[in-house]
Amino acid sequence: MTARAPGFWWRPPGLAAALLSPVGAVLGAVTLARMGGRGETVPVPVLCIGNPTVGGAGKTPTALWFLERLAATGARPFALLRGHGGTATSPLLVDPARHDAGLVGDEALLLAQCAPTIVAGGDRTGGARLAVASGASHIVMDDGFQNPRLAKDASVLVVDAAVGVGNGAVLPAGPLRAPLGPQIARADAVLLVGEGEAGEAVAREAARRGRHVLRARLVPEPSAVTALRGRPLHAFAGIGRPDKFFSTLEREGLDLRARAAFPDHHPFRRAEIEALQRAAARAGATLVTTAKDMARLGAPELQDLREGIAVLSVTLAPEDPAALEELLRRAEERARARAA
Repeated sequence: MTARAPGFWWRPPGLAAALLSPVGAVLGAVTLARMGGRGETVPVPVLCIGNPTVGGAGKTPTALWFLERLAATGARPFALLRGHGGTATSPLLVDPARHDAGLVGDEALLLAQCAPTIVAGGDRTGGARLAVASGASHIVMDDGFQNPRLAKDASVLVVDAAVGVGNGAVLPAGPLRAPLGPQIARADAVLLVGEGEAGEAVAREAARRGRHVLRARLVPEPSAVTALRGRPLHAFAGIGRPDKFFSTLEREGLDLRARAAFPDHHPFRRAEIEALQRAAARAGATLVTTAKDMARLGAPELQDLREGIAVLSVTLAPEDPAALEELLRRAEERARARAA
């Protein structure tokens, strides 16, 4: 089970962060040193969708947006990710009809609905080679920005603007995987998802370092919102920030009666879902969850519980799609330059 992030990560620096900051300084320095390594290259453009912190920020919807844009041009992009929450340890081409989240992770199942998807386990270079051998024209990485083993042709750091980088400290003192400034310096752009002063602070740092700042929103699927309107809802989510999902329901004017938050990538047990169903039934409410959470309910022992659980999916809506598409062109130009 993935542990829930400590609350002090998202508050101004205090005693806990101060006590842990020496450890964070060492781990951050090690991560930055690793990021400076020269990665293996593959003969197709590689675009990395990363984030500077642990936890959810909107990487998977962003990766889906790029995959859909590439596919619309006639390209054959492949998604590549570690497969967090799954047990696969070596590169694997995901088949949603045969594989479940217990093996490949919830994000892989979402990406595989849009494009061929490789779960790399701990071997992203092997995963990239498998993608190329399987006919990939482009590789879109969901996460892996801090992993140096595969060379990237372009990278974008995705930031949840509502929380930014929390207290600005490095693990375990805060949510950052490495010091923010050097991470931004290694990226081509920063993508702020949503709104908030915490995100604006990251935008100012990106601008100071001469990096493009792009903006987007996560938009709920309109048909799903319509189907849920007028129904009492009991929501549950095991994502990076469950409160973001609950807030989305409320912002759409839906009748949210109860909510249950679980840690990110939480492996639901049958007893937990049955308890949620009983609570919803007593209140005359409909259970609703995220697409990522529903993917984890695809395990054979849970599939019979999926009926009656509604899903509210979201898609990325960038303010300036052309600016994001420019990142694709940049990746393609750099890949061509490598091959020349």
